[in-house]
Amino acid sequence: MDTADLVIGIDSSTSACKAIAWDRQGRLVAQARCGLPVSTPHPSWHEQPAQAWWDAAAQTLRQVVKQVGAGRLAGMCIAHQRETFVLVDDCGQALRPAILWMDERAGPLVPALEQSCGKELFHQVTGKPLTGNLTFSKIAWLQEHEPEVCARASKYLDTQAYLVLCLTGKYRTGWGSADPTGLFDMRRNAWAENLLEKIGVEAAQMPELYPVGSLIGEVSPEAAALTGLPVGLLVAAGLGDGQAGSLGVNITRPGEAYLSLGTSVISGTYSGSYLTGLAFRTMSGGIPGSYLLETVILGGAYTISWLVEKFSSLLEGKMGEGGRAEQVFEQMASQTPPGADYLLLVPYWNSAMNPYWDSSASGIVVGWRGVHGPGHLYRAILEGIAFEQRLHSAGVEQALGKPLERFIVMGGGAHSDLWCQIIADITGKPVYRTLNLEAAALGAGILAAAAVGFYPDILQAVQGMADIQSRPFLPDEKRQAFYQRLYEEVYVHLFPALQPYLQRLASQYLKGMHD
Repeated sequence: MDTADLVIGIDSSTSACKAIAWDRQGRLVAQARCGLPVSTPHPSWHEQPAQAWWDAAAQTLRQVVKQVGAGRLAGMCIAHQRETFVLVDDCGQALRPAILWMDERAGPLVPALEQSCGKELFHQVTGKPLTGNLTFSKIAWLQEHEPEVCARASKYLDTQAYLVLCLTGKYRTGWGSADPTGLFDMRRNAWAENLLEKIGVEAAQMPELYPVGSLIGEVSPEAAALTGLPVGLLVAAGLGDGQAGSLGVNITRPGEAYLSLGTSVISGTYSGSYLTGLAFRTMSGGIPGSYLLETVILGGAYTISWLVEKFSSLLEGKMGEGGRAEQVFEQMASQTPPGADYLLLVPYWNSAMNPYWDSSASGIVVGWRGVHGPGHLYRAILEGIAFEQRLHSAGVEQALGKPLERFIVMGGGAHSDLWCQIIADITGKPVYRTLNLEAAALGAGILAAAAVGFYPDILQAVQGMADIQSRPFLPDEKRQAFYQRLYEEVYVHLFPALQPYLQRLASQYLKGMHD
């Protein structure tokens, strides 16, 4: 008979679902991936069929179970895309496509919602400024524009809650999945009933809440038949992918920050106390009683993808057989001097969250001259994101009252030596890579390992399963001094100076869309 010596961590992100089997030392034993579709029915809208989450999860779980055998599995846990949600009926069937985290349709409602809820009160209760990307705002939009759907809604489910329903038949979720919605009282660890009332939702329509890492249910016979998982397999309460990633790279003490170089660039810093501020948003941590002060650059690696998609035709004749456009752009950027020959970029391709919280913000590129080419723009993107991260980190350091000591990078962008070195040079912080770039799935695996008893608690599970590379990218003194001047004398002043004009442009754009 097999010994149950593995756990499964699921990472159900925007573009794909990954299922990974981990051993007690955090070593990857088996994995599978399945892509997910995203639709854009209108400009700035982003939707996804919730059924696709379950279809992808079931497919990847079947593949992993086939590789390792069901008898070796002791438990599982889910990390997932945040702020995304779906409405379901009495039978648990989705009433419409899920609205994704980057959907911007609710932005125009924010001023009225702030007035109704109290801008400062909302922030203090939820740990987050009231923005259009929160589930709270999007439900308000649905109540106004699709009231007939809301009238039929039995439950409002985050991504984990939907997958837990499919796995266990129970309407349950974790604190770390509820808090990104903007519907959760961070100090009480309960649904914020006063806020729910503002948007016409009852607390009974929300899933039951469980502490992060606690046992949330068992795999049902129906789910077992579809996934290959054993009936009764323990399911631990997970949390959002960013928070799970912090566990996967061992962010368990003050002074350290993870930096996820993905579609959005997200950084999280450990805090042992509940703090709020405009420089960050406050999230539940994976360690009981802890929080993450999180910063977000929405136009992260998305800005790189935009460049590659729109301008790869400029590389005609420069790509060898089997070459990728992104690799060619990066090679060109590596041959471009720091500062990209004084081409400077502010990466607000998808609006701005902290510290400005401006949904009308747009990207800025200044300094264009005839000498500049694709390599300069590519480097300016990498540098602009690093400059923005420095700005974000300064606000977090001020709130904590101590400097950050280092960044631990994960996500697809962490593969880039050039980008890691630029981040080190601009921020002045050592940059370490995680040994396993699937940090969110590992974080879920760590929670599962603690829940099933592989370790006495979550902290010890982190210490036993998460690790980082020992050799960091260190700031170069000369380049750091150059970037310091560019940051202080130019970068920090650019957006504040242009913000009023960008808001007018956005207003004219929206007016034109509706004329």
